[in-house]
Amino acid sequence: MPIGNTQPSVRLASAGRAGGPAVTPSAHRGGTRSRRGRGGSGAERYAPYILVAPAVLIIVALRLYPLILGVNFSFTGDGDKNGETVGFGNYQELFGDPLFRTALGNVGLLVLLLPVAVAIPGLLATFIYLRVPGHRLYRSVYFFPAVLSPVIVGAIFNLLLAFDGPVNAVLGAAGVGPVDWLGDPDVAMFVVVGVHIWATFGMALVVFLAGFATLDAALLDAARVDGASLRQVVWHVIVPSLSRTIQFVFVTTMIGMLTSMFGLLFVMTSGGPEGSTYLPEYYIWIQQGQMNRPALASAASTILFAIMLVVGMLQIKLLERSGKVD
Repeated sequence: MPIGNTQPSVRLASAGRAGGPAVTPSAHRGGTRSRRGRGGSGAERYAPYILVAPAVLIIVALRLYPLILGVNFSFTGDGDKNGETVGFGNYQELFGDPLFRTALGNVGLLVLLLPVAVAIPGLLATFIYLRVPGHRLYRSVYFFPAVLSPVIVGAIFNLLLAFDGPVNAVLGAAGVGPVDWLGDPDVAMFVVVGVHIWATFGMALVVFLAGFATLDAALLDAARVDGASLRQVVWHVIVPSLSRTIQFVFVTTMIGMLTSMFGLLFVMTSGGPEGSTYLPEYYIWIQQGQMNRPALASAASTILFAIMLVVGMLQIKLLERSGKVD
């Protein structure tokens, strides 16, 4: 019996002397764990790509592929030339159309007014965060316009800004002559943009308030201890701390101004007076929905996309150069 008990150990020892590694149960378990660890690290390496894949497929199928088709369609003809390649003929016709040139000029006006559209919700969010007098009023009513349909907003302001409406009645009582708010080509576009800013600034204000939630309150306390004024606190503490938020609001506000004003334009001015309130999106609808020229509308859509891409990149570069982006 003693000899029989020593045989397994002798076999393991002889295996070691023969040059092969002595295999023990613990070593076998360790090798299994290491192989499992290597397999687990591989799965973890590919997990982010697997999780992102559905979103990427949706973007490619519903965004990029239609965009490529639209760009390709813009090089074809309409009417008798439907489906025939016309090269840059549609683009030449667009830039020769006075209405489209007016629409591009209004895009430049929107870009110039973009800082105002961003500053208004930014200042209101600052007032709410710093609890200045009246901040409770701002908090209670700031989001109300954002829940209204553009059609409803346009109808309301059509009544308010009519030539014989209440706004002109108040101006008349103050000794100021009536203003043709929606009938004067020099005024109408500014009025529509102002109404759009009023109707949509609530969403930007929510984004700013979310950014304030990440602001380090110690910085504000230090500024107050140093005797900084409100203007200095805003410019030297709040603005640099919310640089990423400001960048995001700039880009999203610009996209909204270029692509979300159709409802107001349709209800308030219908592109008039004299085509002064045309924007590319309204021009696209006219060509597609009324003139039945989808290829020309695709060319205008391609130009609008290029404008948004260029303006967005320029805004980001300007913010980076001014030091507002880390």
